[in-house]
Parts: sequence; C-alpha cells; structure tokens
Amino acid sequence: MKASEIKNLTIAIVGAGYGGAAAAKALSLLGADVTVYEQATQIREVGAGIGLRPSTMDRFRQWGSFDAIAAVSSPSDYFEILTATGDPIMKEAWPEIPGDTENTKTHLIHRGDFIDALLSVLPEGMVKLGHKLETVEDRGDRAALTFTNGERVEADLVIGADGIKSAVRQQLFSDKGPVFSGEHAYRAVISADDAFGMVVDDNLRMYIGKGTKVYLLPLRHRNQLSFDITALNPDGTWAPTVTKEDLVATVEGFDERIVNMARGLDLDTVSIRAVYDIDPVDTWHTDSVVLLGDAAHSMLHHQGQGANSAIMDAGAIADALSEADSVREALALFQATRKPVTDELQRISRQGWSEDELNDVFPGQKPVSQDQR
Repeated sequence: MKASEIKNLTIAIVGAGYGGAAAAKALSLLGADVTVYEQATQIREVGAGIGLRPSTMDRFRQWGSFDAIAAVSSPSDYFEILTATGDPIMKEAWPEIPGDTENTKTHLIHRGDFIDALLSVLPEGMVKLGHKLETVEDRGDRAALTFTNGERVEADLVIGADGIKSAVRQQLFSDKGPVFSGEHAYRAVISADDAFGMVVDDNLRMYIGKGTKVYLLPLRHRNQLSFDITALNPDGTWAPTVTKEDLVATVEGFDERIVNMARGLDLDTVSIRAVYDIDPVDTWHTDSVVLLGDAAHSMLHHQGQGANSAIMDAGAIADALSEADSVREALALFQATRKPVTDELQRISRQGWSEDELNDVFPGQKPVSQDQR
C-alpha cells in the first residue's frame, strides 16, 4: 500500500502483550493510526526469563527499540544441553542472521523488563487499559469491536493479539480451546547469590532428566537466575496446587545444586502452571481482522520461540501492508509468509518427551497433544 493509504488506516490491536506492543510500534512507524486495547487495568508480566533471537533483535533495531531492549538484557553466545547430573550432550551457538554485519546477539531478558521496554517506546495514550473484548464483528472492509466497559470501536484493521485464550480467535476463526500438553512448568527468578555457583556466564543451559527438564537462564544484568522446571504431570488444572515436596521430587537425581535451589524456593514466588498450546488454526484472517502471536499459534516453550514468533509476526504484518495493494491482500500475504513457519514450530515444540517417559506418567494413554505429534 502507498504510504498515504497506510496513514489513513485506523488499526485496533486487541492485547498489549509482546506481539501487540511490537505490532503497535511497527505499524505506527508506517504512519497508521494505531490504538491498543488491553483488558488488564495494569500490565504486569510474571514468570521468568526468555531469549530474544538475533532476528528478533534485528527487528527492534529497525524500529528504533534496540537500545531500550539491550539496556535491560544480556547478550548470549550459545545454549547448552546437559544430562541431569551435568554431563554435556551438546553445545551450540545461537543461530545467526545470514549476512548480518552488526554481529547481533541473542539477548536474555526478564519477561517483565521486556514488556516494560516494549511499551516504553510507544506514544503516550496509544495503549488503553481496562478494555476487555466482548464482541468482534467482521464487516468486510471494516471491523467493529465492543468492550465490556461499553466502549464501541470501528477500525479498518483489527489485530487479535489476545493470547492463547483469544476471544478474537474463538469468535471468528476457531472455537477449539487450548490443548493440555501433559506438563507442568514451575518458574521462578532467584538471586544469582542463591544459585550455588551455577551462574557463570550469559548462556542458557538445559538439564535433562527422566520426565523433567530444568532450564537455567542467567540474568546477570539483574544478578539473577531464571529457574524453570518443566515436568510431565497428568493434572491439567490451569493453575495446579503443588507442594514444595512435589516440586523438589521432580528434580530428584539432578545435580545437587539444582536440587538445593529447588529446596530453597519460596513457593509464593513460583509461577506454577499447567502447560498448554493450541492446535494449528487453518485461517488467521478475514478481510479486516487478523490473528497474531499466541492468538494465532500458541506453542509449547521447548524451542523458546513463543515471544520471538510474536515479534516476527508484528514485523511481517508491517512488511505485508507496505508491499500489498490492500489490507485484504496484505493479510493474505502475512499468513502465507508466517503460517508455514509457525506450523512447523508448533509441531517441533510438541516433540518434548520419549515414549518411555510418557508411558510412565500416562499409563495406557497420552495427553491430547502427544497423540497429535
């Protein structure tokens, strides 16, 4: 679309998470009139650390957001996979961008710092809090939104960036709910001083035991460590009840330092969640509404690609609007560009456990997503 046409577009983004905030930045730089509607009354990210790949950081460089992200993160050189007791299995440098002259690194960042940095580069007033979506209506060349606070909005383009439980997806694209993976994730951020000497550099390490994986992601700029235990568990309750004894039992047989970290956790500071994703959605867009990020392709965390995929979606939507002749064509181009990539990432991310591990936890059956591999 011509620059003058994009500047006449009104765009409503539902959800102020990673994908929504990134899309707001990318599209506002094109000159579009962008407003983000977020259901929360304050934005607060819980959980642990994540890795932002070089291609993601390159997008931030394009949008003028790189320094804000880099200021609250640490560049990383590689990731390493080890046995439960610390014997090396593999060590691999993070994938690079072909032809990159900036030597762009993967950056390790706390989820809260990440969303704060993303929102800090948006124009004041662009994000409206306290707007929970009630209905979305596709009217062909425009779309209409109503919110539970009574506000009604029309826009040339609506972007559903409202997460794994996306109301936009459920109303227009798929009524299928999230799929339980058969896993729990226990996530905490602890002081590096309490990590028994395991914070030695800025590189991610994953320790693999039977039915359990432990991710240690250093946040040295904070003098902290992101400590993530992912374990097979048949309890699909969204926020299950877990005792300290349960949590420690999941790391039995691991490096004693990991066991001691688990013993030292304050359960009040631990995010305890059953792990879900969604099955691939056949179609992401109408003529004026499109899905982005977890709303379109929520995936398990084993490949560390959820947040990265949302950022890449945001860039792809901006690119498609610049390249296509209309919003309708842009949305089709966006899906054609991104869906094959995210379909494959969803598939790979579900390949987390051996048959023996699954049989131990789910005798005679498998969790739904395991059957679909």
